[in-house]
Amino acid sequence: MSVTASAASRAAEILSRPVALGGLTVPNRIVMAPMTREFSPGGVPGEDVVGYYSRRAAAGVGLIVTEGTYVGHDSAGQSDRVPRFHGEEQLAGWAKVVDGVHAAGGTIVPQLWHIGMVRRAGQPPFADAPPVGPSGIFKEGAEATGKAMTRQDLDDVLGAFVQAAVDAERLGFDGVELHGAHGYLLDQFLWSGTNRREDAYGGDPVARAKFAAEIVAAVRAAVSPEFPILFRYSQWKQQAYEARLAETPEELEAILAPLAAAGVDAFHASTRRYWLPEFDGSDLNLAGWTKKLTGKPTITVGSVGLNGDFIKAFQGEGSTVRGIDDLLDRLERDEFDMVAIGRALLQDPEWAAKVLAGRFDELAPYDAAALGSLS
Repeated sequence: MSVTASAASRAAEILSRPVALGGLTVPNRIVMAPMTREFSPGGVPGEDVVGYYSRRAAAGVGLIVTEGTYVGHDSAGQSDRVPRFHGEEQLAGWAKVVDGVHAAGGTIVPQLWHIGMVRRAGQPPFADAPPVGPSGIFKEGAEATGKAMTRQDLDDVLGAFVQAAVDAERLGFDGVELHGAHGYLLDQFLWSGTNRREDAYGGDPVARAKFAAEIVAAVRAAVSPEFPILFRYSQWKQQAYEARLAETPEELEAILAPLAAAGVDAFHASTRRYWLPEFDGSDLNLAGWTKKLTGKPTITVGSVGLNGDFIKAFQGEGSTVRGIDDLLDRLERDEFDMVAIGRALLQDPEWAAKVLAGRFDELAPYDAAALGSLS
């Protein structure tokens, strides 16, 4: 990709600006997006995971959001190779990751995760644990195949998120991100397609946001006031790519306002293509609307630095490098505050360094083979 010297200078200047998220100052606007990597046998992040994140911090990524890491609830996950955020050995591994990223000059937050009804019965790490969700439903229109959560289940999951956040602060992480996107547990409460409850946690958008807001509030009360809480959410679901939490800005505000009031410091708005407008009549994307409605800092994400379809790329089909002029225009307009890079950073640990130095000609298209290693 050939660019002029002035364009390269503009990219470096805009992306290099620091930004505050709660009590954390991030040195630039580049975020490493969370990407699940099954390279942690027994749920323990090892030295290869330390190196994987540290290399990207050393190359200039301002904030690393880790891959999803299971909170301490037996139904939270379904792989013994995805890292866990509970257990002495697992947390010791994460402490080394934090130290490595900080030594490289970066900041880092763990993404705290419960997959809910995405779990299949009989899967590790705890084979006897049932899939759980707001209504025991995996996707809209499906029959219940799991357990509808009881009051005790809600309390147990809330406690697991709180304990994970407390442990994150104790280990030296710079904040936490709560995973409320892509059809996983917290999103299953937010989405009417999977939340058919008739109690206080189901019904209109405000009621569906109640459980996530309670988790945010409990985490906020358990950690230091300056310790930032990020919340990732999406319209699309892995169960239904065209699903939407909200059809209008008013519906979106009804979901986001309780989360912001509960203590979210920044929202991470996940889309498949960041450049697409979210609602008719405005060019704002999902992160832009989120900032407008809540006043909170936002992170945009969705095929940044790439062209081509999100799903096709993960199926191994090629994609091409996409320019970032439009992204820079939006940052300058304060539509959103930060940009999360996923596949482009998976492909090239030096992506941030190359962009910040104007070395655009060195950027390479994403190759799905990058999924096979922790390079």
